[in-house]
Amino acid sequence: MNQRPSGPFRVGDRVQLTGPKNRLHTITLREDGELHTHHGVLKHIDLIGLDDGSVVANSGEHEYLALRPLLRDFVMSMPRGAAIIYPKDAAQILAEADVFSGAVVVEAGVGSGALSLWLLRAIGSEGKLHSFERRDDFAEVAQANVETFMGEVPDNWQVTVGDLVDALPETVEPASVDRVILDMLAPWECIDVVADALTPGGVVLCYVATATQLSRVAEFIRGTGLFTEPEANETMVRGWHVEGLAVRPDHRMIAHTGFLIWARRLAPGAVPPEVKRRASKSSYGDEDVEMWTPGAVGDRQITDKNLRKRVREAQKAAQGARIAAASAEPHTPATDEIDPSA
Repeated sequence: MNQRPSGPFRVGDRVQLTGPKNRLHTITLREDGELHTHHGVLKHIDLIGLDDGSVVANSGEHEYLALRPLLRDFVMSMPRGAAIIYPKDAAQILAEADVFSGAVVVEAGVGSGALSLWLLRAIGSEGKLHSFERRDDFAEVAQANVETFMGEVPDNWQVTVGDLVDALPETVEPASVDRVILDMLAPWECIDVVADALTPGGVVLCYVATATQLSRVAEFIRGTGLFTEPEANETMVRGWHVEGLAVRPDHRMIAHTGFLIWARRLAPGAVPPEVKRRASKSSYGDEDVEMWTPGAVGDRQITDKNLRKRVREAQKAAQGARIAAASAEPHTPATDEIDPSA
């Protein structure tokens, strides 16, 4: 597992530079590397050997604060094949699913690896993470991103390319999984095999984008009779400007990104108490499913050409991490130069 992120900067380390007007630049340190901006040139060699949190000036005398990026910084700037789960949602997933050190966790799909990183950190070296992804190219990006941040591909992480319905029964024993996290278009299609894999009392949590998806997965979970009554929420984060007496909420905020819905596996043969509720429409047709596709809800779809570029970026970043991991004094590894605004 990854080592403690401390100590002087070294070749191959990922460094986040905060420059004039709080503009961020994320680089991988190289002995001959340079950061060129319209403010001047900053040579990487000027950073190597400095402590985390140091300030260094470039050729134009503009100062930059140098810090190793936190995990939240990394996932927001790493190469993406698929859309990521934002840190605010990842934190809630870890809390609501109660992901603990040593847990056996299943996630599907792996996307760009953002949630995989949070889960790997939460389960520790004693846990086990099984990640499933239908697309080879997304899996490649995710594996490279995880290696970039952690400096290695963790031994307790297994990535399987394939459909969860077919692959999960072949990968884990029945009733052996503590937590299942589903980030996919139609999670209800997987609930039956998830129920078989979960240990009694285990948690299944689904991350969905729209209210219609939320409704369908809730009704499906109820209909199985195998889980507790599902709970659902969404997380909104609003920053605040705090400077002297000028204390006010930010004009912009990260509002809706997705819904979380979760339930716990009942013991075999247990019958959940009946919950009285008002009658409502609970049937769905093909036209409803079509309304939930990413394109229909306004999500931007990545092109094949752009995705191939992201795969190359992620693999190049992982190569930088391997260089850092091979250095004499190990600590948090690195990635290639990435512009967070890209």
